[in-house]
Amino acid sequence: MKSGILLGWILPAILALVQRQGAAQTFNNPVVYEDFADNDVSLGPDGAYYFSASNMHFSPGAPILRSYDLVNWEMIGHSVPSLDFGEKYNLTNGRSYRGGTWASTMRYRASNKLWYWVGCVDFWYTYIYTAESPEGPWTRGAVLPGGTCYYDCGLLIDEDDSMYVVYGATDVKMAQLSDDGLSERRSEALFSASDIGLDGIEGNRLYKRDGFYYILNDHPGTSTYIWKSESPWGPYESKPLVENVASPIAGGGSPHQGSLIEATTGDWYYMSFTWAYPAGRIPVLAPITWGEDGYPIFVSDEAGGWGVTYPMPHEAHPLGEWTGTDTFEGTKLGVDWEWNHNPDESKYSVKDGLTLFTATVTEDLYAARNTLTHRTHGEFANGTIEVDFTDMADGDYFGIAAFRDRTAFIGVFRDGDAYFMRTVHGLTQDEETWETVDVGTVVEEAEILDKKIWLRASLDVRASGSKEATFHYSLDGERFRQFGTEPYIMGTNWAIFMGYRFGIFNFATKELGGSVRVVAFTSS
Repeated sequence: MKSGILLGWILPAILALVQRQGAAQTFNNPVVYEDFADNDVSLGPDGAYYFSASNMHFSPGAPILRSYDLVNWEMIGHSVPSLDFGEKYNLTNGRSYRGGTWASTMRYRASNKLWYWVGCVDFWYTYIYTAESPEGPWTRGAVLPGGTCYYDCGLLIDEDDSMYVVYGATDVKMAQLSDDGLSERRSEALFSASDIGLDGIEGNRLYKRDGFYYILNDHPGTSTYIWKSESPWGPYESKPLVENVASPIAGGGSPHQGSLIEATTGDWYYMSFTWAYPAGRIPVLAPITWGEDGYPIFVSDEAGGWGVTYPMPHEAHPLGEWTGTDTFEGTKLGVDWEWNHNPDESKYSVKDGLTLFTATVTEDLYAARNTLTHRTHGEFANGTIEVDFTDMADGDYFGIAAFRDRTAFIGVFRDGDAYFMRTVHGLTQDEETWETVDVGTVVEEAEILDKKIWLRASLDVRASGSKEATFHYSLDGERFRQFGTEPYIMGTNWAIFMGYRFGIFNFATKELGGSVRVVAFTSS
């Protein structure tokens, strides 16, 4: 029997939930088959649940999701409007791959009716953003002095309105914020990983229940721990919550790191994520109960793993679809789009289609500004763009990529008066410096005469799947043909942290001035 999983609690807890919610009302993990890692989930003043996630070097930063039942989710915005943390986030003086918004925290404060987002960037500065609504607009409230890094942090607003932030990697500390929540009043060390015989702990969250303070954190890749104290300043004692629990996704890693959530029903849940590359780190949900000693107990399946199916926390509240067609109506992008680094705002426009002007002269996609990205959804993900490239300039390159630190794409390159469709494999970044070590190899090329084309990337992103990316084209939007002699095998290394995305790009290799119009993007 694994630590933290007591079979005597499992079946009674499940039966009680089923009786409350109705036997037919169940959900399946993962709750969202997309890359939303490092979740911090809390209940808002409107009775909805809000989920803050990491998105690293993609802009805008720190995506926010909303749910009314903890199972059906929708994206509603971002806490960090722009990664204005230095030139490298613009791809103008360096690059910030694997930088940006890591595990951060977001909470509502009733006393001043503000939402707070707190996160550390580049292991040096802590930024605090506030908003009156989680949909925004969010504004920067403060930057703490250099060296004050609330790494992997969790915010608690206590009954007396005091604001506490737990943070740290290996050595965990507690900070108390000022009355306005925009500066630090006090910070003290709490405990270290070595106190429980570990080489590291991270992913800190902070809660209060029945007068006790609880810190949730994890040993990377394996286990989740819960620490309990009568004071935010300790001393703390710990117990495992989950240890090497089997993933509900075939081929996925043991879920760890995330949030404890008290539902409006009074029941509690643990939202974690499972490492499941190429797709990424995918959120999974399970109920917990509370033992007589005041520690939470994870409710496993009969085999002791993370259940594929559990009773619904609430009556189901479906929201919008995660897939479909975007024709870029209006004048701004939807919240499901994120740029690779900050975009050059002058080099794109949205109006009955997305116009991408070339923003960078380069041979390297990883150095090109204004690559627009979209998460994959589900086990088998298709992304299709319809593009009018009448205004493409000599030397320009556009297309759709299976985008990550190991990348492949299908695109169109203009050389003088000729246009060539190409499938390119093997764009590669160094895992330490994140500099480009390979700009890719053309595996198939053909000249085309039309000035409108449909390009498609089809990805098997299952951790247990083929991990193949194949590319297709159509000249009429109905009949698609594969282009590229062999599938591209996507990478599964963890170092970049983010999962594969669709990347829509347009860059120049000779000089700026050209553009393409993306008429529509369809995900399925």
